[in-house]
Amino acid sequence: MNIRHSFFDTTFKTIYMDKMEIKGRWNEWKGKLKQAHGNLTDDDLKYEEGKEDEMFGRIQKKTGQAKDDLVKWLKSLG
Repeated sequence: MNIRHSFFDTTFKTIYMDKMEIKGRWNEWKGKLKQAHGNLTDDDLKYEEGKEDEMFGRIQKKTGQAKDDLVKWLKSLG
């Protein structure tokens, strides 16, 4: 078994599922983010497919949280 190949497949699937989950639940999560961080604007939280990293960059800048921490918090919302 090629360990490198296996790691890539697992990592790719995890990233892909995260982006699909973000896309599917973004409207719900956007409201939760605005409640928790009142300084976030609609422009900060604008979801555009393929530009998730840019969006998270805007959110990170205003909240001071790392992307991984934000994603974990969002997933914990249910």
